[in-house]
Amino acid sequence: MIETKKTFDLNTHTARLLMQEPFFASLSRRVTKAASTAIPTAGVRVNPDTTRFEMLYNREFFEKLADKERTAVLIHEFYHLIFDHVTSRKPEGVNHKDWNLACDLAINSHISGLPDMACVPGCGPFADFAPYLSAEAYLPMVQKKREEEKEKSEGEGKGKGQNGEGSGDGEPGEGDGSGGGMPDDSFDSHEGWGEADSDANDMAKERIKDYLREAVKDAQEANSWGSVSHECRKLVMDSITSTVDWVKVLRYFVKTSTRANKRSTVKRVNKRYRYIHPGKKVTRQARIAISVDQSGSVSDAMLGAFFNELNKLAKLATFTVIPFDTTVDPSLVYEWKKGENRKRERVMCGGTCFDAPTEYVNSKGFDGHIVLTDMCAPKPKASKCQRMWMTTEYYARRPYFKTNERVIAIKCDG
Repeated sequence: MIETKKTFDLNTHTARLLMQEPFFASLSRRVTKAASTAIPTAGVRVNPDTTRFEMLYNREFFEKLADKERTAVLIHEFYHLIFDHVTSRKPEGVNHKDWNLACDLAINSHISGLPDMACVPGCGPFADFAPYLSAEAYLPMVQKKREEEKEKSEGEGKGKGQNGEGSGDGEPGEGDGSGGGMPDDSFDSHEGWGEADSDANDMAKERIKDYLREAVKDAQEANSWGSVSHECRKLVMDSITSTVDWVKVLRYFVKTSTRANKRSTVKRVNKRYRYIHPGKKVTRQARIAISVDQSGSVSDAMLGAFFNELNKLAKLATFTVIPFDTTVDPSLVYEWKKGENRKRERVMCGGTCFDAPTEYVNSKGFDGHIVLTDMCAPKPKASKCQRMWMTTEYYARRPYFKTNERVIAIKCDG
């Protein structure tokens, strides 16, 4: 009986490889991994359809690596997420290969056990590069070295031509990061970075902050950050406490919470019954419900912050506002039309029950539900449409209940 060789499946090895890395293990659980022959090594990107992070990897590449190298490559890819390389566009007018090398150099100072092909500050062609700098700091260094090697190569080519020993066509040096000339590009794939539309990129940036918060929590519970350096710990903690631009998140939420509205039209040919039945014209229109907590624990400053941003949101879409405390009064529900400006208003001032707006939204067939609140009440029943929570930074750090639904923190004075 002939045995068929099993192909390498990274998913079956990841937990073992990251056993001593609780922080990176937590990140890994939230990143989809898929084998692909489209890339020679590995790479992370934002999936433009789901706005979630995914890691593509080449089975043959990983099969040839030792366990230590496999772990290092995994960590390398996760650092690209942490350092915001995937969701940020490269500087204007910059050669993408130079930017790729700069991003790798910014990461690899923090990792041991990488394959020889990796670019590491202080090693090989980068021996004179200081470690622990940002990609922006490494970029001009890479550009300068690239130019120096090009000039040197051209000079050697001309010299050979004058001596009759060559054609004079000098080529830039090539290397693998271990010595000799500077490599032409990074060892991993950076395809698709920054190519998602701005709304998808903004959503992905907020998503990685959620992932990092969970990873920090897991590391703290394990009482170990593994190989994460002190510098990176500080960067991570700073990134998850930075201000969220929740207007962009709301915009994305509105644009993605859409459903198809179809109506007959004789102007469009029916694909199945040509010229017999009218075709269908599809338009996209989201029905968004925004429940505003009017309970006594929600301050006037919070309400003011909510309404200020909803005025900005109204520039993009029409939505339904549902004031609530322990109940929803249907007579107080109103439509906030696109382009309208409204002042803050308090029409209720009781306790808080999230079941009340959830039941109302569930009964009305909305496409999306955003709850603006201090979150000071028990966890509500399930929502029939996607639901998201908006609160202040203070209450986001002290939630009354735990939820897997998205929670966005905003700044509020007072």
